[in-house]
Amino acid sequence: MHPMMNIAVRAARSAGSVLLRYYDHVDSITVTSKGLNDFVSEVDKASEQAIIDVLKRSYPDHAILAEESGMHQGNDYQWIIDPLDGTTNYLHGFPQFSVSIALRHKGVMEHGLVYDPLREEMFTASRGSGAQLNDRRIRVSDRKSLKGALLGTGFPFRDQRHLDPYLGMLKTLINETAGIRRPGSAALDLAYVAGGRLDGFWELGLAEWDTAAGSLLIKEAGGVVSDIGGGERYQETGNILGGSLKLHSALLKAIKPNLNENLQA
Repeated sequence: MHPMMNIAVRAARSAGSVLLRYYDHVDSITVTSKGLNDFVSEVDKASEQAIIDVLKRSYPDHAILAEESGMHQGNDYQWIIDPLDGTTNYLHGFPQFSVSIALRHKGVMEHGLVYDPLREEMFTASRGSGAQLNDRRIRVSDRKSLKGALLGTGFPFRDQRHLDPYLGMLKTLINETAGIRRPGSAALDLAYVAGGRLDGFWELGLAEWDTAAGSLLIKEAGGVVSDIGGGERYQETGNILGGSLKLHSALLKAIKPNLNENLQA
């Protein structure tokens, strides 16, 4: 494992310890609203600080983009952090949440991990070195069409402008697949695509820290990631679609009639 990935794993485990420590006492956690259906808790902040502390000890000059504390200036290396992806799940005791950490160098994603502390599952990927789950190589599924496919998704709760086209996509894909799941942690959903547990995933209106690590996992597991129109701007637009090569193509074709100007811009 690359030395930088070792540090990222150490940071993720430190954050996971914070999350597990609070998990049995969610009723006493202080929560504030960041926006429509978007919440932050003292646990998000404590988890993020645990990650930053580990990263800064080893790489004090690296830049950081973190969900709660924003941009920390630095050199050409930038860590992208989601300290608790699935905050609403976590605050309800719903056991589906994760830690996501990625490292970008001069615009290229080099390393990424998604950590599920409840299940002790660490999904990792380094550019050009494949993807692993707990050090075991993983691959996207070999599903070639939507028939029989199990898809993951997330509702566009932050931007209601996307709701109508999303519901059109959902209606189309419900009729063409074996099932659709909305567990509530996009980073973990993307990791599940990389590991073949889900055949594909799509969501609208995500933030950069939601997708940075998971998109690299899928690519290194042999899959394809794009924006909702098939381009490369998913980090910029927040609209993402991923899966194996053939399933990705089938997804693009199926949802195309529901795209509007905002989603194609």
